[in-house]
This record gives sequence, C-alpha cells and structure tokens, in this order.
Amino acid sequence: MGTPAAQGGRKLLGQILKERGKIREGQVQEALAEQRKHGGLIGQHLVALGHCASGDIAMALAEQAGLESVDLAVVEPQQDAIVLIDSSTAHTYGVLPVAVRGKALTVAIGDPLNTAVLEDLSFATGMDVQGAVADADLIREKVRQHYGEEASLADAIADAARSAEGADAESAAQSAPVVRLLNSILHRAIADRASDVHFEVFPGELRIRYRVDGALYEVEAPPAHLSAPLVARIKVMSDLDIAETKLPQDGRISLSIDGRPVDLRVATLPGISGEGCVLRVLDRSSVSLDLAALGLPAREIAALSDLTRLPHGIVLVSGPTGSGKTTTLYAMLGEANDESIKIITVEDPVEYDIEGIVQVPVNEEIGVDYPKVLRTVLRQDPDKILVGEIRDRDTAQVAIEASLTGHTVFATVHTNDAPSAITRMIDMGVEPFLITATLEAVVAQRLVRRVCPDCKSAFEPDEDLLRELGGDGAALEGATLYFGKGCEACFHTGYRGRTAICEIMVVDEGIRAAVLGNASTAEVRERACRAGMRTLREAGIAAVLEGVTTVEEVLRETMGGW
Repeated sequence: MGTPAAQGGRKLLGQILKERGKIREGQVQEALAEQRKHGGLIGQHLVALGHCASGDIAMALAEQAGLESVDLAVVEPQQDAIVLIDSSTAHTYGVLPVAVRGKALTVAIGDPLNTAVLEDLSFATGMDVQGAVADADLIREKVRQHYGEEASLADAIADAARSAEGADAESAAQSAPVVRLLNSILHRAIADRASDVHFEVFPGELRIRYRVDGALYEVEAPPAHLSAPLVARIKVMSDLDIAETKLPQDGRISLSIDGRPVDLRVATLPGISGEGCVLRVLDRSSVSLDLAALGLPAREIAALSDLTRLPHGIVLVSGPTGSGKTTTLYAMLGEANDESIKIITVEDPVEYDIEGIVQVPVNEEIGVDYPKVLRTVLRQDPDKILVGEIRDRDTAQVAIEASLTGHTVFATVHTNDAPSAITRMIDMGVEPFLITATLEAVVAQRLVRRVCPDCKSAFEPDEDLLRELGGDGAALEGATLYFGKGCEACFHTGYRGRTAICEIMVVDEGIRAAVLGNASTAEVRERACRAGMRTLREAGIAAVLEGVTTVEEVLRETMGGW
C-alpha cells in the first residue's frame, strides 16, 4: 500500500511529521477532529494541542511543497540580501531575505503555498526569488530585528506622492513607492480587522476608509494625484484591464499579509471624478466552522446544531447584507460535515474554501445561474446543499424539488425577520402548500458590536433609555449595564468585535396551518412567539443584560421591535 498523499500526489503533513518522529497517529486524528469542528489548518491545531512545535510544522511544509527550509534560530540573513527588499514589503508580506547568490535571492516565507508573493518579489527586485520555509513567528521577529518597526502610513504616502508627481498612472503604479504605499494600506487594514477597504475619488481629493465592525473609519488621505496609480496597481494585482476606466470591473487578489493567507475581492467603479474601488477582505485564517464561535447563547447553538441533522427540508437564514448569514451557514455546514455526508455549496461568489466540501461558483454572465447549477448539483448525489441566495421563483422551485427528494437545503434570503421569510417566498410565486411541505426553520440574524473589554464600564440605565425600548425596557429596570469609554484598542469607539443575535423560528404544525390559511406575517410571528421563539429584540436585550453589547446597538439593529 502506497504512502498517503495529498491532492496532486503530495504527502500529507501528518505523514511527514510521523516519519520525522514528531507526532503519533493518535495525535494526527485528534488534530483532524479539531480541524473538522473549527476549520483552519491541521498544522495550527497540532501546535495548539501541544503535539509539536511551529518549527516542526515549517520544516514539514517545506518537505511537502518541495522547498528548502531554513532555521532562522541558527541562520543569520546576509546583509546583501536584506537591502534588496524594503522594510514595508518585508513587514507586509511577512518575508525575510536570507541569502543572495548572483541573480538568485532566497527569502524565508511562512506559507509554502503562497507562490504569489514570490512572483511579486521577483517583479519588485528583478531577481530570481526562491522561497525557503521558516517559522512565521521567527520571521516576524527577525524582520523587526533587521528592519526595525514598520514605517508609518504617513511616510509611505509622502514617498509615493514624490515618486508619482508628473508621472502617468501606469508607470507610477509600477514604482516601488506606490507599491509600498498600497502594501502599507492593506497591512494596516488587516491589522485593524477591516472587512472592506474603500478608495473613493472626489474632485481634488482621494479618500481611503476602512470598515471595521460594520462602521467606516477614514485613514490618512494620500494626495489626489495618487488615486489613479493606486487603482492601477490594484488592477495589476487582480489581473484587470488597466486601460479600461469607463466600465466597472471585478477581480480577486490572493496574497499573504504577515504570513496569513488573505483574499481580496476587488470591485472598481468609474465615477465623475475618477475611478474608485472597494476591496472586500476575506481572511481565510479567521473563518470559523464552529457554531460555538458565533457567540450565541447555548440554547441557540443547540437549536442550530439540531437543524444541521435534519434528514431533509429547507432551512433559511435571513438578514440584510453584512449580517453574518454566510458565516452562520458555514458554521452549520462545519457541524454537519463528516466522512459519511456529501455537502455541495452553490455560491455567488465562493468566499472561503472549506476543506471536505464541494463548492461551485455561479457565473450568470455566461448563463451559469443558480437554477442551472442546482439541477446539476442534484445529479451529484449530495446529502446537504447550500444555496448562496434564493432570489427568484426558479431558484426557490429547485430548492423545493431538492428538499422533496430527500436533501437538506440551507439557503439565505433577504427579509427583516424570520416570519417575513414565508411572505417573501409567497411573493416569489411559491405555493403555500409547497412551503409548508418543505420549510423546516428560518433563522433571522443581525450583528451587534461588542463592548470593548479594555474600557468596559458599568452604569445603571435611566428612564429615558428604558423609554426608548418601550415594553422591552422593563427587563432592564434595576440591572447593571455596560458601555465602553473608548480607548486605543477600540479606536475610541467603545466597541471591539461583533457578535450575532438571532431569532429561530421552527415551523411547527400551528405555523403550517397559519400559512395554508393565508395568515399575515404578524399572525405567523405571534404563533411562533407562543411556541417559544425569542425575537431579535429579545435576543438583543439578553445580550445587553449579559454585558456583551449596548442598548444603542440593539436599537440600531432591531428597529421596529423585531
């Protein structure tokens, strides 16, 4: 029997570590179980469980990828190599130049699969850049030792502004200072936990804003003449047409920031003052496949876990854009994912790669739409299917067909609350009897900002605050609540991070009877509440009482009392 191999004939990481005598088979199985629950890389779990050191993982990754490895604890980088890569690039990409021989430059990298960074470095240095795998923590330590702390964004702006003065956008985009500036902007965005980076062009002004925890924050503004070079550089990185400035374009950038794999979804937009763009940050290292990591109360986690075990039927997750629907669905799929279950997702676009799950992108421009892909997927013998969004009658109809033929279908839909999802399906043209035959549950979700733990302060609510909540305010009378005063850690907002609040409507016989009787959304909501459903507003109040968030956040995200 041959040696187990990864995709493409490569040895599995666990096999390499076993051959080196670093771990045992039982430890591999334990790490695999953690990976199935939480996602991420098996190497991370082996280190977290204490089964081996991060240096062992680096050496095994090097062998797996057919690259050299370098132990930075004993190897000192050559000064001739250090000067070939600037401080900003070394800090941003998490790489360390180690040795130079003629036109060949060897750099230490933490991720052997990240060949894109080697191509970028070859372009920037004009050298033949070869990767050698090393421990990522040691790389960061050595980068600080040899380059010092990272230069400020203001310094990067000043350098780029001088180099781009009077130059055309295309040549300026290739200049080292503009490349360094974009690297600095992206590095800071990742460090600040931004979900989006906005490049907005106005008459005589370029504005850069990060979206952190759902709110936009402006950062130091480069001069207006840098807008075209920066957008052109983004287009180069995402393989878009630099010459096309009149039509919107979409692309994707895969890179490594501080040794972490990050994907950026790029969307350009021509405006009257010039071309702007928005980058959606998809941090692959932060996606969680663990229901417990969603921050929901134990009863909601248990309810979602139960839904993942349904043998058939439709489970909808509703909420506005940016409310964490996809994250919740991924966590539910992670809970359901094991060797005996086949799961296929149909997404527009596929945001994160999930190991063990077949993911299929939708491309409506060439006629590959949701209904067409779903019908093909049904011929692939899946057990569970994720549909990125039910947005029309055809998609809903195929989802219903899948459910009626013994599949469990998870999907998103845009509605204000759980009961409204039924009305939305009827508005799409789905017959009520088909809804009652297939719909098992609807989960409505919002994201609220967490009170910053570093500046958390207690207070007692006054009458004005309770009055804003109406009848729900009674639950807070005499309670101790919390808010954030504002500090460096939370950018003086009083909030850091977000958590989900949700209402879970299980479709029981009473709700089915109401739907068949053409009941209003209000009547369906009333029946669901009588059956034990906790509304979004009630879930938010519970989070306030636990000191997780504030009344202001709950009011903002649950307008109208939902």
